[in-house]
Parts: sequence; structure tokens; C-alpha cells
Amino acid sequence: MSEEANVVDPLIDAVIEREGDYVNHPADRGGPTRFGITEAVARAHGYRGAMKQLPRQEAAGIYRRLYWLRPKLDQVAQRAAKIAAELFDTGINMGPSVAVTFLQRALTALNRNGSDYPDLTPDGRIGSCTLEALDAFMAARGRTGGETVLLRALEALQGERYLRLAERRPANEAFLYGWLANRVG
Repeated sequence: MSEEANVVDPLIDAVIEREGDYVNHPADRGGPTRFGITEAVARAHGYRGAMKQLPRQEAAGIYRRLYWLRPKLDQVAQRAAKIAAELFDTGINMGPSVAVTFLQRALTALNRNGSDYPDLTPDGRIGSCTLEALDAFMAARGRTGGETVLLRALEALQGERYLRLAERRPANEAFLYGWLANRVG
């Protein structure tokens, strides 16, 4: 088993466990889901069967490709495993570009007015500038303390977005308690 698999496989197992089996909640704009994978995502990745029958292995493959490898969280994990895990979970629920934008915003706000590293453009894509900023942040703030503070900043941004979603669309109140209970912290 590769080092990358050792990191992401337990994260995938945890999200599949948390998301549960087949759900088709009337207030969920995503429609039918299985293991947290929406029908639209499953179809976009080649699955043609009934959503109630989506194989767990297929869902795991989608999580790995779409939410771990495509946004380059494997590269974040090499630097800060807890940050990569948080971005993975947030990306599954809000979209990978939203999660990465949270990282970019937090890193910029924590760079001591550009004295530790340059501000980032929050474009939702992990590239060399974002990885260099993460490296510089961890070097300046320390691995343990820095990762803890950055994790708190990401969770604060995520929690605020959940509240805003519920305020803007009352149907989302059906999900707010679960989002805050299971996604933040």
C-alpha cells in the first residue's frame, strides 16, 4: 500500500461511514445520494446504474480522484496531514475549490502582513504559490502550533459558510445541525 493510500483511505472510509447509505432527502438539492456521492457526480464519473446500487468501491474511487488527487490534497498532506484531511472533508461537502479558497484566505490572513510570505490570490486551486505559502507558514509558526491554528481558521470559515447557507435558504436549516455537529471540529 502506498503512503498516499495510507493517508487517504482512512479518510474515505470515515466519510463513507458518516454519509451513510442511500438518501434522497426532499430538501437536498443534490438529489439521490449513496455514500455521499450525488447522482450527478456519479454520472459524470461514468456510473450508469441505479443510485441505490452504487458500489462502495466506485464511491471510494470518486472520492480519491475528485476530492483528493484533482485538488492536489496529496501534496498538502505531505506538508500538513490534518490540514489535508480538513480540506478533503470540506471539499466533499462544499466543493474542493471552496475548501482550497478557505486555505488561501486563511494563509493570507496569517502571513503577518506579507512578512512571512506573499499574499495569495484565493482562486480555489492549489499551485506552487499556495504550497510555498503553506511551507513558509509551517516554518514560521511551527508544525504543531501552526497546523492547529490553521485548522481552527479553516473550521471557522466553514462554520460561517454553513450559517450563511441556512440564512439564505431556509430549507438548509434541515441540514445545519448535522453540518455543525459532523463537519466542524
